[in-house]
Amino acid sequence: MPSLPETMTAIAIPTPGGPEALQPETRPLPKPGPTEVLVRVAAAGVNRPDVMQRKGMYPPPPGAPDIPGLEIAGEVAAVGEKVSRLRIGERVTALVAGGGYAEYCVAEEAIALPIPKGLSMIEAAALPETFFTVWHNMIERGALKAGETVLVHGGSSGIGTTAIMIAKAFGARVIVTAGSPEKCAACRKLGADVAVNYKIEDFVAVTKAATGGRGAELIIDIIGGDYVNRNYNAAAMDGRVVQVSVQAGPNAAVDVRMIMLKRLTHTGSTLRPRPVAEKAAIGRGLLEKVWPLIEAGKVKPVIDSTFPLREAAKAHARMESSVHIGKIMLVVRA
Repeated sequence: MPSLPETMTAIAIPTPGGPEALQPETRPLPKPGPTEVLVRVAAAGVNRPDVMQRKGMYPPPPGAPDIPGLEIAGEVAAVGEKVSRLRIGERVTALVAGGGYAEYCVAEEAIALPIPKGLSMIEAAALPETFFTVWHNMIERGALKAGETVLVHGGSSGIGTTAIMIAKAFGARVIVTAGSPEKCAACRKLGADVAVNYKIEDFVAVTKAATGGRGAELIIDIIGGDYVNRNYNAAAMDGRVVQVSVQAGPNAAVDVRMIMLKRLTHTGSTLRPRPVAEKAAIGRGLLEKVWPLIEAGKVKPVIDSTFPLREAAKAHARMESSVHIGKIMLVVRA
Protein backbone atom coordinates (compact mmCIF):
# COMPACT_ATOMS: atom_id res chain seq x y z
CA MET A 1 0.00 0.00 0.00
CA PRO A 2 1.22 3.53 -0.74
CA SER A 3 2.16 5.73 2.19
CA LEU A 4 -0.64 7.82 3.58
CA PRO A 5 -0.79 11.59 3.03
CA GLU A 6 -0.78 13.97 5.97
CA THR A 7 -3.80 15.94 4.75
CA MET A 8 -7.00 15.36 2.80
CA THR A 9 -9.85 17.23 1.16
CA ALA A 10 -13.06 17.29 3.20
CA ILE A 11 -16.36 19.14 2.96
CA ALA A 12 -16.84 21.42 5.95
CA ILE A 13 -19.62 23.69 7.20
CA PRO A 14 -17.84 26.90 8.30
CA THR A 15 -21.20 28.61 8.89
CA PRO A 16 -24.62 26.94 8.86
CA GLY A 17 -26.83 27.83 5.91
CA GLY A 18 -28.02 26.72 2.48
CA PRO A 19 -26.24 24.27 0.20
CA GLU A 20 -23.55 26.87 -0.49
CA ALA A 21 -22.49 26.54 3.17
CA LEU A 22 -20.70 23.31 2.20
CA GLN A 23 -17.08 24.23 1.47
CA PRO A 24 -14.07 22.09 0.51
CA GLU A 25 -11.26 22.38 3.04
CA THR A 26 -7.87 20.81 3.61
CA ARG A 27 -7.93 18.83 6.84
CA PRO A 28 -5.40 16.64 8.69
CA LEU A 29 -5.76 12.95 7.98
CA PRO A 30 -7.78 11.36 10.81
CA LYS A 31 -6.13 8.63 12.86
CA PRO A 32 -8.02 5.45 13.76
CA GLY A 33 -8.52 4.63 17.42
CA PRO A 34 -7.78 1.18 18.85
CA THR A 35 -11.00 -0.43 17.52
CA GLU A 36 -11.26 1.69 14.36
CA VAL A 37 -10.13 1.51 10.75
CA LEU A 38 -9.16 4.34 8.44
CA VAL A 39 -11.04 4.04 5.14
CA ARG A 40 -9.80 5.51 1.87
CA VAL A 41 -13.22 6.70 0.74
CA ALA A 42 -14.43 5.90 -2.77
CA ALA A 43 -18.02 7.14 -2.34
CA ALA A 44 -20.30 8.56 0.33
CA GLY A 45 -24.06 8.80 0.67
CA VAL A 46 -26.05 12.02 1.10
CA ASN A 47 -28.85 11.86 3.66
CA ARG A 48 -31.43 14.15 5.25
CA PRO A 49 -29.51 14.33 8.55
CA ASP A 50 -26.60 15.85 6.58
CA VAL A 51 -28.94 18.58 5.37
CA MET A 52 -30.15 19.21 8.91
CA GLN A 53 -26.55 19.40 10.15
CA ARG A 54 -25.68 21.87 7.40
CA LYS A 55 -28.56 24.09 8.52
CA GLY A 56 -27.30 24.00 12.11
CA MET A 57 -30.28 21.95 13.31
CA TYR A 58 -28.58 18.58 13.94
CA PRO A 59 -25.18 18.89 15.63
CA PRO A 60 -22.84 15.88 15.57
CA PRO A 61 -22.93 13.71 18.71
CA PRO A 62 -20.04 14.09 21.17
CA GLY A 63 -16.77 12.82 19.73
CA ALA A 64 -18.01 12.72 16.12
CA PRO A 65 -16.28 14.77 13.40
CA ASP A 66 -17.83 18.07 12.36
CA ILE A 67 -17.60 16.91 8.74
CA PRO A 68 -20.99 15.64 7.49
CA GLY A 69 -21.55 12.20 6.01
CA LEU A 70 -22.96 9.08 7.67
CA GLU A 71 -22.12 6.28 5.20
CA ILE A 72 -19.13 5.42 3.07
CA ALA A 73 -17.50 2.71 1.01
CA GLY A 74 -13.84 2.29 0.23
CA GLU A 75 -10.66 0.42 1.11
CA VAL A 76 -9.13 0.01 4.54
CA ALA A 77 -5.99 2.16 4.62
CA ALA A 78 -4.92 1.71 8.26
CA VAL A 79 -6.13 -0.20 11.32
CA GLY A 80 -6.15 0.40 15.06
CA GLU A 81 -4.16 -1.79 17.42
CA LYS A 82 -7.20 -3.79 18.59
CA VAL A 83 -8.68 -4.39 15.13
CA SER A 84 -8.80 -8.15 14.53
CA ARG A 85 -11.13 -8.82 11.60
CA LEU A 86 -10.27 -6.29 8.91
CA ARG A 87 -7.00 -5.97 7.01
CA ILE A 88 -5.43 -3.14 5.02
CA GLY A 89 -6.72 -3.24 1.45
CA GLU A 90 -10.08 -4.84 2.23
CA ARG A 91 -13.17 -3.28 0.64
CA VAL A 92 -15.80 -2.21 3.16
CA THR A 93 -18.97 -0.21 3.52
CA ALA A 94 -19.38 1.51 6.86
CA LEU A 95 -21.88 3.36 8.96
CA VAL A 96 -20.16 6.34 10.57
CA ALA A 97 -21.24 9.04 13.02
CA GLY A 98 -19.81 11.74 10.73
CA GLY A 99 -16.86 12.46 8.50
CA GLY A 100 -18.05 10.74 5.33
CA TYR A 101 -17.70 13.76 3.03
CA ALA A 102 -13.93 13.37 2.83
CA GLU A 103 -11.12 11.50 1.11
CA TYR A 104 -10.47 9.49 4.29
CA CYS A 105 -12.83 8.60 7.13
CA VAL A 106 -12.53 6.67 10.38
CA ALA A 107 -15.02 3.87 11.07
CA GLU A 108 -15.52 1.41 13.91
CA GLU A 109 -14.50 -2.08 12.82
CA ALA A 110 -17.73 -3.48 14.29
CA ILE A 111 -19.88 -1.48 11.87
CA ALA A 112 -17.65 -1.71 8.80
CA LEU A 113 -19.18 -4.50 6.73
CA PRO A 114 -17.91 -6.39 3.69
CA ILE A 115 -19.23 -5.09 0.38
CA PRO A 116 -21.82 -7.50 -1.04
CA LYS A 117 -20.62 -9.32 -4.15
CA GLY A 118 -21.61 -7.62 -7.37
CA LEU A 119 -21.98 -4.08 -6.02
CA SER A 120 -19.95 -1.08 -7.12
CA MET A 121 -18.39 1.23 -4.54
CA ILE A 122 -21.13 3.80 -5.21
CA GLU A 123 -23.87 1.21 -4.64
CA ALA A 124 -22.11 -0.08 -1.53
CA ALA A 125 -21.87 3.41 -0.06
CA ALA A 126 -25.65 3.72 -0.47
CA LEU A 127 -26.29 0.83 1.92
CA PRO A 128 -25.45 1.66 5.56
CA GLU A 129 -27.64 4.59 6.61
CA THR A 130 -30.83 3.45 4.90
CA PHE A 131 -30.40 -0.30 5.30
CA PHE A 132 -29.49 -0.08 9.00
CA THR A 133 -32.47 2.27 9.52
CA VAL A 134 -34.99 0.19 7.59
CA TRP A 135 -33.87 -3.16 8.98
CA HIS A 136 -34.04 -2.00 12.57
CA ASN A 137 -37.26 0.00 12.32
CA MET A 138 -39.28 -2.18 9.96
CA ILE A 139 -38.10 -5.69 10.83
CA GLU A 140 -36.65 -5.54 14.35
CA ARG A 141 -38.72 -2.78 15.95
CA GLY A 142 -41.74 -2.94 13.65
CA ALA A 143 -41.83 -6.77 13.60
CA LEU A 144 -43.12 -6.95 10.02
CA LYS A 145 -44.36 -10.43 9.14
CA ALA A 146 -45.07 -12.15 5.84
CA GLY A 147 -48.64 -11.52 4.74
CA GLU A 148 -48.97 -8.21 6.58
CA THR A 149 -49.50 -4.83 4.92
CA VAL A 150 -46.96 -2.09 5.54
CA LEU A 151 -47.61 1.56 4.66
CA VAL A 152 -44.33 3.36 3.87
CA HIS A 153 -44.33 7.15 3.65
CA GLY A 154 -41.82 8.74 1.26
CA GLY A 155 -41.68 5.67 -0.94
CA SER A 156 -39.27 7.19 -3.46
CA SER A 157 -36.72 8.29 -0.85
CA GLY A 158 -33.66 6.28 0.09
CA ILE A 159 -35.53 4.94 3.12
CA GLY A 160 -38.64 4.28 1.06
CA THR A 161 -37.03 2.44 -1.84
CA THR A 162 -35.09 0.27 0.60
CA ALA A 163 -38.22 -0.46 2.65
CA ILE A 164 -40.18 -1.52 -0.45
CA MET A 165 -37.56 -4.05 -1.53
CA ILE A 166 -36.94 -5.52 1.92
CA ALA A 167 -40.66 -5.75 2.75
CA LYS A 168 -41.40 -7.53 -0.52
CA ALA A 169 -38.45 -9.87 -0.02
CA PHE A 170 -39.94 -10.85 3.34
CA GLY A 171 -43.40 -11.51 1.92
CA ALA A 172 -45.29 -8.37 2.94
CA ARG A 173 -47.78 -6.29 0.97
CA VAL A 174 -46.55 -2.71 0.46
CA ILE A 175 -48.46 0.57 0.16
CA VAL A 176 -46.40 3.74 -0.33
CA THR A 177 -46.96 7.46 -0.52
CA ALA A 178 -45.06 9.62 -3.01
CA GLY A 179 -45.45 13.10 -4.46
CA SER A 180 -45.77 12.64 -8.23
CA PRO A 181 -46.98 10.15 -10.85
CA GLU A 182 -43.34 9.50 -11.79
CA LYS A 183 -42.39 8.69 -8.21
CA CYS A 184 -45.43 6.47 -7.78
CA ALA A 185 -44.51 4.60 -10.97
CA ALA A 186 -40.93 4.14 -9.73
CA CYS A 187 -42.22 2.69 -6.46
CA ARG A 188 -44.50 0.25 -8.27
CA LYS A 189 -41.58 -0.81 -10.45
CA LEU A 190 -39.63 -1.66 -7.29
CA GLY A 191 -42.48 -3.85 -6.09
CA ALA A 192 -44.95 -1.60 -4.25
CA ASP A 193 -48.46 -3.04 -4.55
CA VAL A 194 -50.17 0.34 -4.18
CA ALA A 195 -48.67 3.82 -4.66
CA VAL A 196 -50.57 6.85 -3.37
CA ASN A 197 -49.90 10.32 -4.80
CA TYR A 198 -50.35 12.17 -1.53
CA LYS A 199 -50.78 15.51 -3.31
CA ILE A 200 -54.07 14.43 -4.87
CA GLU A 201 -55.13 11.32 -2.91
CA ASP A 202 -55.90 10.62 0.74
CA PHE A 203 -53.56 7.89 1.90
CA VAL A 204 -55.91 6.94 4.74
CA ALA A 205 -58.81 6.25 2.37
CA VAL A 206 -56.59 4.43 -0.16
CA THR A 207 -54.99 2.28 2.56
CA LYS A 208 -58.35 1.26 3.97
CA ALA A 209 -59.74 0.53 0.50
CA ALA A 210 -56.68 -1.57 -0.41
CA THR A 211 -57.01 -3.65 2.76
CA GLY A 212 -60.77 -4.21 2.74
CA GLY A 213 -61.25 -1.62 5.47
CA ARG A 214 -58.78 -3.26 7.84
CA GLY A 215 -55.87 -0.81 7.58
CA ALA A 216 -52.11 -1.39 7.60
CA GLU A 217 -50.56 -3.59 10.28
CA LEU A 218 -47.35 -1.54 10.16
CA ILE A 219 -46.68 2.08 9.19
CA ILE A 220 -43.17 3.45 8.60
CA ASP A 221 -43.31 7.23 8.90
CA ILE A 222 -40.65 9.80 8.03
CA ILE A 223 -43.07 12.76 8.14
CA GLY A 224 -44.50 13.26 11.63
CA GLY A 225 -46.51 16.43 12.20
CA ASP A 226 -50.12 16.12 11.07
CA TYR A 227 -49.43 12.65 9.66
CA VAL A 228 -49.51 11.17 13.16
CA ASN A 229 -53.29 11.21 13.62
CA ARG A 230 -53.78 10.19 9.98
CA ASN A 231 -51.47 7.23 10.56
CA TYR A 232 -53.60 6.17 13.50
CA ASN A 233 -56.66 6.28 11.23
CA ALA A 234 -54.88 4.25 8.56
CA ALA A 235 -53.61 1.62 11.00
CA ALA A 236 -55.23 -1.76 11.58
CA MET A 237 -56.36 -3.00 14.98
CA ASP A 238 -53.26 -3.81 17.04
CA GLY A 239 -51.23 -1.93 14.41
CA ARG A 240 -47.71 -0.59 14.87
CA VAL A 241 -46.45 2.84 13.84
CA VAL A 242 -42.68 3.35 13.71
CA GLN A 243 -41.35 6.91 13.58
CA VAL A 244 -38.12 7.18 11.60
CA SER A 245 -38.01 10.94 11.01
CA VAL A 246 -40.14 14.06 11.47
CA GLN A 247 -39.77 16.06 8.26
CA ALA A 248 -43.04 17.92 8.92
CA GLY A 249 -42.01 18.72 12.50
CA PRO A 250 -41.83 16.94 15.85
CA ASN A 251 -45.07 18.29 17.32
CA ALA A 252 -48.51 16.85 16.70
CA ALA A 253 -51.96 17.16 18.27
CA VAL A 254 -52.77 13.51 18.89
CA ASP A 255 -56.11 11.91 19.66
CA VAL A 256 -54.87 9.41 22.21
CA ARG A 257 -58.23 7.62 22.12
CA MET A 258 -57.24 6.14 18.76
CA ILE A 259 -54.30 4.42 20.42
CA MET A 260 -56.62 2.99 23.04
CA LEU A 261 -59.46 2.00 20.71
CA LYS A 262 -57.17 0.29 18.20
CA ARG A 263 -54.61 -0.94 20.74
CA LEU A 264 -51.88 0.73 18.70
CA THR A 265 -48.16 0.77 19.39
CA HIS A 266 -46.26 3.93 18.36
CA THR A 267 -42.51 3.64 18.67
CA GLY A 268 -39.45 5.05 16.93
CA SER A 269 -35.70 5.33 17.03
CA THR A 270 -32.66 7.31 16.02
CA LEU A 271 -29.49 5.75 14.66
CA ARG A 272 -26.60 8.22 14.76
CA PRO A 273 -26.19 8.63 18.56
CA ARG A 274 -26.65 4.96 19.43
CA PRO A 275 -23.77 3.01 21.01
CA VAL A 276 -21.48 1.09 18.66
CA ALA A 277 -22.56 -2.23 20.17
CA GLU A 278 -26.20 -1.58 19.25
CA LYS A 279 -25.29 -0.56 15.71
CA ALA A 280 -23.10 -3.65 15.40
CA ALA A 281 -26.04 -5.86 16.38
CA ILE A 282 -28.13 -4.30 13.60
CA GLY A 283 -25.25 -4.88 11.20
CA ARG A 284 -25.09 -8.56 12.09
CA GLY A 285 -28.77 -8.90 11.23
CA LEU A 286 -28.15 -7.29 7.85
CA LEU A 287 -25.19 -9.55 7.13
CA GLU A 288 -27.22 -12.63 7.93
CA LYS A 289 -30.58 -11.77 6.36
CA VAL A 290 -30.15 -8.97 3.79
CA TRP A 291 -26.63 -9.29 2.33
CA PRO A 292 -27.60 -12.67 0.78
CA LEU A 293 -30.64 -11.00 -0.85
CA ILE A 294 -28.38 -8.30 -2.31
CA GLU A 295 -25.89 -10.86 -3.62
CA ALA A 296 -28.78 -12.83 -5.16
CA GLY A 297 -29.96 -9.70 -6.99
CA LYS A 298 -33.28 -9.54 -5.12
CA VAL A 299 -32.47 -6.26 -3.38
CA LYS A 300 -30.30 -3.46 -4.75
CA PRO A 301 -29.87 0.17 -3.69
CA VAL A 302 -31.54 2.66 -6.03
CA ILE A 303 -29.11 5.38 -7.13
CA ASP A 304 -30.69 8.66 -8.20
CA SER A 305 -27.58 10.67 -9.08
CA THR A 306 -23.88 11.14 -8.36
CA PHE A 307 -21.80 14.27 -7.78
CA PRO A 308 -18.06 14.77 -7.27
CA LEU A 309 -17.08 15.37 -3.65
CA ARG A 310 -16.31 19.04 -4.28
CA GLU A 311 -19.84 19.51 -5.64
CA ALA A 312 -21.53 18.43 -2.42
CA ALA A 313 -23.51 21.69 -2.48
CA LYS A 314 -25.17 20.59 -5.74
CA ALA A 315 -26.01 17.23 -4.19
CA HIS A 316 -27.69 18.98 -1.26
CA ALA A 317 -29.59 21.27 -3.60
CA ARG A 318 -30.95 18.22 -5.41
CA MET A 319 -31.99 16.59 -2.15
CA GLU A 320 -33.80 19.72 -1.02
CA SER A 321 -35.61 19.93 -4.37
CA SER A 322 -37.18 16.54 -3.51
CA VAL A 323 -37.17 15.49 -7.17
CA HIS A 324 -34.82 12.58 -6.53
CA ILE A 325 -35.81 8.92 -6.56
CA GLY A 326 -33.46 6.82 -4.44
CA LYS A 327 -30.04 7.78 -3.18
CA ILE A 328 -27.89 10.82 -3.99
CA MET A 329 -24.21 9.94 -3.85
CA LEU A 330 -20.85 11.71 -3.68
CA VAL A 331 -18.02 10.18 -5.71
CA VAL A 332 -14.70 10.73 -3.96
CA ARG A 333 -12.50 8.54 -6.16
CA ALA A 334 -13.26 7.02 -9.55
